[in-house]
Amino acid sequence: MINSKTSDDSSKAGYNPTPHRIPEGENATPLEVTGSSATDKLVIIMVGLPATGKTHISKRICRYITFFLDIPAQIFNVGDYRREICGAQMPANFYDHKNEEAMAQRQLACNAALDDLIEYMTVDGVRVGVYDATNSTQDRRNYIISTLGKAGIHCKKLFIESICDSQKILDENIRKVKLGTLDYRDCDPEEAVKDFMERRERYKEVYAEVSDADGSYLKIINSRKFIANNIRGYLPLKIVHFIMNLHTLPRTIYLSRHGQSEYNLLGKIGGDSGLSKAGLEYARRLATFCKNEICVEKNIDESTGEEQKNEVPARLWTSTLRRTKETAQFIENGTLTHKWDNGEVAEWLQMRPRQRRNLDELYAGGCDGLTYKEIEQQFPDEFNRRQKDKLAYRYPRGESYMDVILRLEPLAHEMERTREPILIIGHQGIHRIIYAYFMGLSREEAPYVSIPLNTVIQLKPHAYGCDEKRVCLMDKTEMFGDGQDEPVTSMPVSNPEYAKDDPVMNAPSC
Repeated sequence: MINSKTSDDSSKAGYNPTPHRIPEGENATPLEVTGSSATDKLVIIMVGLPATGKTHISKRICRYITFFLDIPAQIFNVGDYRREICGAQMPANFYDHKNEEAMAQRQLACNAALDDLIEYMTVDGVRVGVYDATNSTQDRRNYIISTLGKAGIHCKKLFIESICDSQKILDENIRKVKLGTLDYRDCDPEEAVKDFMERRERYKEVYAEVSDADGSYLKIINSRKFIANNIRGYLPLKIVHFIMNLHTLPRTIYLSRHGQSEYNLLGKIGGDSGLSKAGLEYARRLATFCKNEICVEKNIDESTGEEQKNEVPARLWTSTLRRTKETAQFIENGTLTHKWDNGEVAEWLQMRPRQRRNLDELYAGGCDGLTYKEIEQQFPDEFNRRQKDKLAYRYPRGESYMDVILRLEPLAHEMERTREPILIIGHQGIHRIIYAYFMGLSREEAPYVSIPLNTVIQLKPHAYGCDEKRVCLMDKTEMFGDGQDEPVTSMPVSNPEYAKDDPVMNAPSC
């Protein structure tokens, strides 16, 4: 029975004596961004001969689910344990399965990695552990499953096997990845390749592909063909979908903010303004950079020693906002006949602009079009909340960086899938997330990454990290007009440090 006092109170505006409170607080983030859709732990066991991309796949999986799904993940690479126990640069006969002494040492490394994996998986909460090794025999795989079971690790297990029978891909993996590892550092390249191929043959002698007897598995063949068996559950299927976009080929991603906008000049955030005079000049220089750097492949002619340039297919993405589309307006869009790695010959529309709403700047909601000073004066509480937690803070009726991570997650699949060089003309907030993802930064670090105007950031992801290069196409001193209509120079300069903590080049965005 409801008493009269309670009945009277319930009619008042805002009456809510027992509100639904969530752990994340007032500026709550979507559940999907905090890993709440997954409820089970997962152990991934890699399988494959050396140089088939197992470590690359392991690292990309962990990076993806840690950054975009906010689920803890860790790799346990048996090779690292083996180097710690036995040392690096072991000869090829060390990997001979008839070598009993070496097998005993390798078993120690296997067990050490397995023990650490078990300890990691016993911690409460959803998490993913990746056991990265060749795991080339049925007996070894049975041993891993048995050991996990005896230790009480009864979560889902997924075998991921990488098979590579393309000699071209193998050669690239060996020369561009394996020769740079501790096992072959400072070795003669040709001798290192010979030794590595001998090592690979030792594994091949006893290698057995995964089969239905192993349970759940995904078989990857040359990053083109995929065979899945008995895979169930939200997280395993999410990972399988992601893996189907991966490849081991070298690629380059170019990030550029739009040219200086009219709102940048005024210090306003958000909006949909066009470019300033300096912004248009940057757009012209960016078009030249695309033609001479992004859309060409440079090789050295072995007979003459001269540099040769060949046009290659390249992609162009922008947001749907006016300032990014105007920045792309001078980039040439011709056609190119190209032969793909599968032998198919097709016409390619070079740098065809694709507008993606996912790439729109973080939406400032009720603060759109204001300066930070105006926000501080008009909405002091909001201003202070953002200062305390820039990552999770959500603008009134707007977005947070966590929301941006959510809408960029589908694009992560496309960026991993793309083989051609790609130029993304976007915004400061968007590029901070993309940059952080590829450079291995945490979510908490992402909102503070420096993404200056007039600068192209070149990213080259690889198995053990990501290489970065910054090219400034227009110095800040060229951005201030003096009333004259003389054109500024079109010669780019290269100095990645010039814009650090600079209020002009780091013009406010969101």
